[in-house]
Amino acid sequence: MRPNIFRALARQQAAVTLMTDHVGGPDPVGAHRTLSPPPAMTKLPRTAMLAGLLALVACGGSGEGAPSDDGAPFRAALLTAGPVSDAGWYAGAYEGLLLLRDSLGADVSHQQTRTPAEFDEAFLSYAGSGYDLIFAHGFEYQDAAIRAGERFPETTIVVSGGGRVSANVVPLVFELEEGSYLAGMLAAGMSESGVVGMVGGVAIPPVEGTFRAFEAGARAVDPDVRILESFTGSWDDVAAAKEAAVAQLGRGADVLIHNVDAASFGVFQAVREARAAGRNAWALGMNRDQNDVAPDVILGSAVIRIPDAFLETALAWQAGELGGRPIYAGQAEEVVDFVLNPELAGRVPAELVEAIEAARQRIRAGELAVPRVPFVEGEPGVR
Repeated sequence: MRPNIFRALARQQAAVTLMTDHVGGPDPVGAHRTLSPPPAMTKLPRTAMLAGLLALVACGGSGEGAPSDDGAPFRAALLTAGPVSDAGWYAGAYEGLLLLRDSLGADVSHQQTRTPAEFDEAFLSYAGSGYDLIFAHGFEYQDAAIRAGERFPETTIVVSGGGRVSANVVPLVFELEEGSYLAGMLAAGMSESGVVGMVGGVAIPPVEGTFRAFEAGARAVDPDVRILESFTGSWDDVAAAKEAAVAQLGRGADVLIHNVDAASFGVFQAVREARAAGRNAWALGMNRDQNDVAPDVILGSAVIRIPDAFLETALAWQAGELGGRPIYAGQAEEVVDFVLNPELAGRVPAELVEAIEAARQRIRAGELAVPRVPFVEGEPGVR
């Protein structure tokens, strides 16, 4: 079994302890500190586990990452390659950063970085300024993270969707394919044309994995379903994503899923316009619960509860349980899920809802293996 810090930490028991809030401290030069009150967080069944870990950390923990004796807050930073206003991948990470601030009293900061040179500069700025924990939110950060980790061994770097591992560089692997599989089931079950589509940004392994799982889920419902796939080469180009979505709709697709960031707005708009023109067309959200982004066209979303994953990861760091191995977070940890849009749930046949729920339970129980594309060092087929 692959090591999983969430499963290991779930065995810890302790009483509930509340930690005081703290915001402050200087930012590295050039950091963007646009913090605002966090939106409501999804309440998960793991609440008791999180409370126990909070108590463990409050009592001092046992690892090198524990807060200093003088009670000073630890410092956590977030790097994103796109805007946190995307209502998806980056927005979830920013919510996670704010959750660390408000739940653990962390001193936090965020930077948006777009080029490899900016990645290196941001790591240097944060690690050189004494930040303890850096969340680099994307596969693209992994090489720069390894370089920074070698230079700053006292700083822990968590790379969301990363594949490279060292003593202080930790991939946080969201098994989003488990939610995407269920989305594929819904897509095939709701399609009238028998054609569904996938619009991606860049063809990196984590994205390709979600699409292979989407295909498998769709074919589990309709073995003859036709599946279209497009990559625009950009996470945030709304116009390019809309153009790709319009092209797929023109080829007969009537349910579209995406794996992009801010560009998702283009996919949703294309579907909205198709419906306005009389087409039976639907969209599916990805990376975050996007059901309220376009509630008139989004049937459901393949969700990563990124804030909760960030909180558990930070608690693991404070407890000295983080480092040297990847973290996997999926349906079993209730970090990944598929959520129907409550405003459109009545459109989904009851038998399809039941089939999706049965598949969800089988995935959580380990009885249904969802296809994935391996990309983490040490996994079979990965050097």
